Amino acid sequence: MKESIYLNDDLAIINFNKAYPKNGDDFLTSSTFANFIRMYIEYLKSYDEDLYLYALQGRSGREAAFEIIKLFRMLRIFRCEEVESIYLNDKAKLLEFVDELYNFWKKHQRFSVISSGMAQSLGADSYVLLDSNFNNLNLSLYRMMEERIMGRKNRVYRQMQAGTNAAVSVRMNKSRLSEKYDALQEIPFIDSVMLRTPMILHPKSNKRTGMFTERMDNPISGFTGDGDTWFCYPCKIGSLLAFIYFHRDFFASAVSLGNLFELANKEECEQKPDLICLFGNEDGKDETTFYHDEEEDMWVGCVSYNQRIEYFGYLKKMSLTLHNLAMMKKGWLPIHGAFVNITLKNGKKKGIMLMGDSGAGKSESIEALKALGNEKIKKIEVVFDDMGTIHIEDGVPYGQGTEIGAFIRLDDLDPGTPYRDMDRSVFMSPESKNARVITPAAPYDVVSTNHRIDLFAYANNYDNKMGLHRFTDMEDAKAVCKLGKRMALGTTQEVGISTTYFANPFGPMQKQEICEPLIDEVFQCLKDNNVFVGEIYTHLGFNKEEREGLEIAAKELLEFIEKQ
Repeated sequence: MKESIYLNDDLAIINFNKAYPKNGDDFLTSSTFANFIRMYIEYLKSYDEDLYLYALQGRSGREAAFEIIKLFRMLRIFRCEEVESIYLNDKAKLLEFVDELYNFWKKHQRFSVISSGMAQSLGADSYVLLDSNFNNLNLSLYRMMEERIMGRKNRVYRQMQAGTNAAVSVRMNKSRLSEKYDALQEIPFIDSVMLRTPMILHPKSNKRTGMFTERMDNPISGFTGDGDTWFCYPCKIGSLLAFIYFHRDFFASAVSLGNLFELANKEECEQKPDLICLFGNEDGKDETTFYHDEEEDMWVGCVSYNQRIEYFGYLKKMSLTLHNLAMMKKGWLPIHGAFVNITLKNGKKKGIMLMGDSGAGKSESIEALKALGNEKIKKIEVVFDDMGTIHIEDGVPYGQGTEIGAFIRLDDLDPGTPYRDMDRSVFMSPESKNARVITPAAPYDVVSTNHRIDLFAYANNYDNKMGLHRFTDMEDAKAVCKLGKRMALGTTQEVGISTTYFANPFGPMQKQEICEPLIDEVFQCLKDNNVFVGEIYTHLGFNKEEREGLEIAAKELLEFIEKQ
């Protein structure tokens, strides 16, 4: 990234390599701050005409910015009474100008970037300390200006995130990619992420639409990015190594991955990845596609640049689609669902796996079980909350996860849950319909470990039945799961009764010919191991506010754990 600061709409990325203010004078005299003041004055033209005219005082925007910055520098040293400036003729207006300037900065999604090792040359032990100092500098300058203009101290102080929402350390990486992927070699890799949580983001879209489809040509041939405008988030998705390359305009979504996928270490990044995702490619196609590079044995996904893909679901689900396609090739069956290990206070432990498409009630059933069994449950270990796999070892079916976190609708959770974990969470448009939260769920060593399955149930939100039902015929169980029926609740583009092959539009639906024999093999193995295979009736397709169906289902789940 060549610029010291990149501003685009409500996004701000600060390049600490190019400019880092060590003190207030550095800050106020920087070209970065001058550019920001000019941008703020231009913003006032449509936001507040009176304040815009006050800022100009008959000058051009550039001239006004120069005079305002000169005043700010004077006020760092002198009281208002000792300074001559036309802006001080109306202190109330000047105070409003400063307050709105601060608010304008806070409206941006703000991130800092610095190369690994640069922190020491700037006199700090780490990039986290650098970013924290930048935060303190912003806050102290704002307070100083405010108090100088008011002529008194504040009576209430609020320690806000005045600097950035998150910071990343980046480095150059030389992976074992072949020459056909040379266009990716100069893109910096994220080495470490610092999130200021709770982090609240406001993406322009809050719903995913369209499907991920296969293409016959490698997306790398139409890749338009470069090392100045793109970054890479290298991560582990389940046991697979993924390089997620993204356009800087989607920086907010990418750093949020820190709460979802395990960041790969330096040694892992020097290996050939299993998956590559190109997110925000300016190819003009408006597509979400994937390709299997058989020669390299890699799956490559591509999401075209579009404002709507700022919704985190696009980045998450494309990454999981690539994972699922690769795992099916290995003979593992992807499961769209939730898997938890429940340990009771009496020592009993059971692995509970629920399967179903978005809105079916997987997470809600687990939450209801937590609430109902609060007095009996000692520990709940989350293996996965959205996507996982079943594979067979020595004749035994095991489950593994993909994510260290969960991307959940706030409406799906018990009202107190988001607040309990908010100190570690990333919130997406919490005031809107389909609001989401990304919260850590499990350590990577738990996610990537084999776990026994004691109960496997399809989350049924469309039948007017209650509780838990066990299939006596495995063909019936497979038929229900493959039909993938649900009452869609508008979390994607669908509303009403819908069906999706194996309740999983992220790989199995696109490659049914590969998935079909895996289903037969896994369900036979579940039967041979006497695993409970059935349906859990959540009733969420009838009335999401009515919790009776969920409570009955949770009660029967708890009874299963106690009695088996």
